[in-house]
Amino acid sequence: MATMHDSNRISSVPAALRPWVSQLWTAHTDTNASCTREHVLPTGQMHLVLRVAGPPLRVFDAHDPNRSDTLAGPVVGGVRERFHAKEHGAAIVSVGAVLRPGASLALFGVSAAELAGRHTPLADLWGPDAAALHDQMAAEHDATTRLACLCRFLQRRLSHAAPLPAALRDALDALSHPEPALAPRIDALVRASSISHRGFIARFRHATGLGPKRYARLMRLRGLLQVMARTPGASLAELALQCGYSDQAHMAREFRDMTGLTPSGYREIAPRHPHHVPLAPEAPSA
Repeated sequence: MATMHDSNRISSVPAALRPWVSQLWTAHTDTNASCTREHVLPTGQMHLVLRVAGPPLRVFDAHDPNRSDTLAGPVVGGVRERFHAKEHGAAIVSVGAVLRPGASLALFGVSAAELAGRHTPLADLWGPDAAALHDQMAAEHDATTRLACLCRFLQRRLSHAAPLPAALRDALDALSHPEPALAPRIDALVRASSISHRGFIARFRHATGLGPKRYARLMRLRGLLQVMARTPGASLAELALQCGYSDQAHMAREFRDMTGLTPSGYREIAPRHPHHVPLAPEAPSA
């Protein structure tokens, strides 16, 4: 039987980075399992990932599972509206950061909308600094020093960055309500912002990579996954009502569109990490 040993660590984010970084993490996976795929479900956030050891990242197209991209070196994962699939099971060492809205312009000098829906090599954004960061990571031998190295790089990049305007921060906080059914309507957020409707949409997309309605849809999915984990015995109809869907059919349609799975299929798999769903290898054809 194949074995896999994961050593994953989530680190506290230094105060200087908190306006732009929501999480820092390291992962060390040793395995002798054959590589399969996993669905990476959308979170509404961007990701900076540095694979320090192991094979290059291989990402599959959600629309065409036979099409893939192989990405060596550090990458930036732009915000996505739907899942993407990646190769899963290889022995790797990785370090990364989950980025808050507004971090794209502050860290990379481009709107989040320009990076949405794809993985971008960090070298395309940082030039030689990307290779320098990767080399420093590779020279370290433990998770603590790798995280410290990443923090120093990010702090230098963000030392003069301005935080998001308060109106956008308030809107994002409101859409991330822990009870999805209680999240406000977009038109109410626009009125509260004192920004024109067109200006609000443009600034929101610039910061997050998505329009507010699509972002709210992702926040509702994220809330649903959290409720599923807390209440594994709840019926699908109860989940739909609790999480702000009009009915169970509405929830099922959105869930399948964004995750590539049905709600019941997701619960049957019961992934250890809610946004990373390992898929069973396909049986060989006769």
